[in-house]
Amino acid sequence: MKDNRYSLRALALMLGYPNQDLRAQLPRLLEAIDTEDIVPATRRAELHALASELLRLDPMEVEARYVETFDRGRATSLHLFEHVHGDSRDRGPAMVDLVQTYDKAGLLLAPDELPDHLCVVLEFASTQPPALAREFLGEMAHILTAIFSALLQRGSPYAAAVAAVLELSGQKVQAVPIEADEPMDESWAEPVVFDGCSTRGQARPGDPQPIHIVRKNAPQPGVIA
Repeated sequence: MKDNRYSLRALALMLGYPNQDLRAQLPRLLEAIDTEDIVPATRRAELHALASELLRLDPMEVEARYVETFDRGRATSLHLFEHVHGDSRDRGPAMVDLVQTYDKAGLLLAPDELPDHLCVVLEFASTQPPALAREFLGEMAHILTAIFSALLQRGSPYAAAVAAVLELSGQKVQAVPIEADEPMDESWAEPVVFDGCSTRGQARPGDPQPIHIVRKNAPQPGVIA
C-alpha cells in the first residue's frame, strides 16, 4: 500500500485555522500532496483551488469564513464526537479512550487540543502504517461523509479537503442528505432552572416593557408614613 503520511499531515494543516503562518505554508503542503501522488488528480486540483482562495482573499475575511464555517454549527463541526454524542455524557468516555489510543502511539496532545478534532485525528493517522491509518479513518467514514455533505451544501471549498480524507480512507465520496442545523439561539439556550425566574409575560427583546407604578396608601392620622 502506498505511503500516505505526508498527504494526511498536509490535509490536517489545511483544515486548521488559516492564520498567516498556515497560509505561508500552503505551497509546500500542496507540493507534498502532489509528490506523494495518492490523492486523485481531480481532488488535488480542488485542493489547489482552495489554497488559491485562501491566499487571494483578505486575511481577515479568510479567518472569518473559517470561523463561520466550522465553529458556528454542528453539521460542519470538525469535532467528530459532536456528530455522534453531542453534549451527552458519552462524549467524555469516548474522549478518554481516544486519548489513550494516542498515548499508546506516543502522540501527546497540547493543552488546548481536543482529541476528536479532525486535524488531531489526521495528525495521529499520519504517524501510523498506511493500512492502519486507512482502517482507523474508515471507522469514521460516516461522520466524514456527513461533514463533507454539509460543506458541499454550503458551497464551501473546504469540502475538497474532507473528500480527500475520505478517499485516503478507501471510501467512496458521495453526498448524503443533511438535516438543517438547530438555530444558534436555541442550541445555546440555557435550561429553565427556577420557575420563579420565568420571563413569561415579559416583553420580547427590543419591545417596550411596560412599567407599573403603584401609589402608596395615604398615611393615616397619627401614623408616620
